[in-house]
Amino acid sequence: MSDSPCESVPSTSESPNKETQMKDSCDPLSLIKTAVVVLTRLPDYKISALRPPTPQQFYSEDDSCSSSDSDMLWEQDDDSSDSDFSLSNNKRKTQKKNSSRNDNEQAPIIVSSAFAHCSTETTKVRPNLPEKEVAVGMMILAKRKTMKWQRGKIVDIVTKEDGRLKYKVCFEQKGRSLVSGHHIAFDTIPDLEQLYVGARVVVRFPDHKFRPGVLSELPSRKNRLRFLVFIDDHTPLYLGLPSFHLVCRPLDDILEDIPDDPHKAFMARYLKDWPYPHLTQFKAGQMLNVQLNGVYQRSEVQAVDCSVMQVLFQDTQVREWIHRGSIRLQHMARFLDINTVEEQDYDSD
Repeated sequence: MSDSPCESVPSTSESPNKETQMKDSCDPLSLIKTAVVVLTRLPDYKISALRPPTPQQFYSEDDSCSSSDSDMLWEQDDDSSDSDFSLSNNKRKTQKKNSSRNDNEQAPIIVSSAFAHCSTETTKVRPNLPEKEVAVGMMILAKRKTMKWQRGKIVDIVTKEDGRLKYKVCFEQKGRSLVSGHHIAFDTIPDLEQLYVGARVVVRFPDHKFRPGVLSELPSRKNRLRFLVFIDDHTPLYLGLPSFHLVCRPLDDILEDIPDDPHKAFMARYLKDWPYPHLTQFKAGQMLNVQLNGVYQRSEVQAVDCSVMQVLFQDTQVREWIHRGSIRLQHMARFLDINTVEEQDYDSD
């Protein structure tokens, strides 16, 4: 049939020949090269430095735990709240069932969590960088009292008979003081390359007061791209880079500058365990015993934010943020005591 639509369709057999001719032609348009853009991904801690400090956010424990890589898990026996911790090898030990106990009364699991995301996060050694100059006329932060640092100006540098340098500081809020290099901090924001876990820092609080502490976490996906610092009074804080000031001439052993002995012992253990610090796993609504003014008090978990959690003391109705590995937690204090004994027995063998 001559009217068939099949006969009216043009042949496509010529298309490949035309494309081949176009490729083989010397048309200048065919010689134009395509531009290629190569992107390099910055580390998380450098990206975070470009962002303003974020407010404290609440996350569920399930969310926090889902992003952490656990190596070893411990959990307490359910027979009694005073029982010791038992160590499980490569898997969790099954808890004994107790029908008379509510979910919010269950003992927490203690996790040795891997925080290392890249090589820079495992660093506990001061970077081998040239020391920044400390000179007369510089504005700095200087120690006024044990937990009180203030802004001032260096008016003189004194060399002692043993060669040590002392810095005479004139404070903005009146008064003068002669301090050592580990009791002054730069008034400028530090470079990212200068920061490492274990760095001696001074941090600015929202009320513009300054407190000394130790840098304990670098920004990563596990802490929502924030810095964690332990203040010398054992207070944990998540902060942004603009809140930090590096101590000018820190001691070789920064722990010698921490006045509180229990916190000094905690930081020694924390830095030894890093990047696998021990953390308790809690959920909002769980009950626990937390030390306050030297006495364990009944408390309720209000919220969990990465490595810290907010607790509500039942007697006083006071809320406080505390580290999930703090020695103020009764479960953690017991575990650390037992773990220390086990290590000593292992060393003696």
